[in-house]
Amino acid sequence: MKNAARVADRSFELRSRAGAEPPIGGITKRGFDIVGALSAILLLSPLLLLLAMLVKFSNGGGSVLYGHRRIGRNGEPFRCLKFRTMVENGDEVLAMHLARNPRCRAEWEATRKLQDDPRVTRVGAVLRKLSLDELPQIFNILRGDMSIVGPRPVVMDELELYGAAAECYLKSRPGLTGLWQVSGRNDVSYCARVAFDRHYVENWSFSSDLKIIVRTFPAVLSSRGSY
Repeated sequence: MKNAARVADRSFELRSRAGAEPPIGGITKRGFDIVGALSAILLLSPLLLLLAMLVKFSNGGGSVLYGHRRIGRNGEPFRCLKFRTMVENGDEVLAMHLARNPRCRAEWEATRKLQDDPRVTRVGAVLRKLSLDELPQIFNILRGDMSIVGPRPVVMDELELYGAAAECYLKSRPGLTGLWQVSGRNDVSYCARVAFDRHYVENWSFSSDLKIIVRTFPAVLSSRGSY
């Protein structure tokens, strides 16, 4: 409860600081997001159904989707959707693993990720490798929580690591893909990720979004930095 209250207070502070500034890209970017999301849902519905069935089977009948609380534009929190790739008691498994492995704890504190994550199921590992676990975020895009291209959505603790660059993050809807994802993902440092996000926002153009989308396909196929 105390942590939830802290997040709510911090989120209110961010919204107050950011004000009512419109997101980068305005109507043009939002219109492209809506058309793109609707098209993706229609085209990918058979794949989405198949993946949902695989996740349901591999998870012992557990939930198919996982909604993690992330910080969006102007500090607004939202539930970032993914296909569930982890065991149901993931928080407990992670806590025990980090307590037993100082090296993994250091890796987690530095990157907020683990290359060998004990929470991930076998099907989940494949979905992550191919970035298929993130496809439900199409619905976040349609809802207006996210954009097709933008900074990756972060949790509150991560936003604290952005420092002055947090202002740039808050000006844009988080993206399904972005400059960081096509530039190495987890193979680059967190500082580099922040720099990519800042550069994207400060130099946004519709053509840059299109270039990132085109670069996303070979990046996903190569699975570089994906785990």
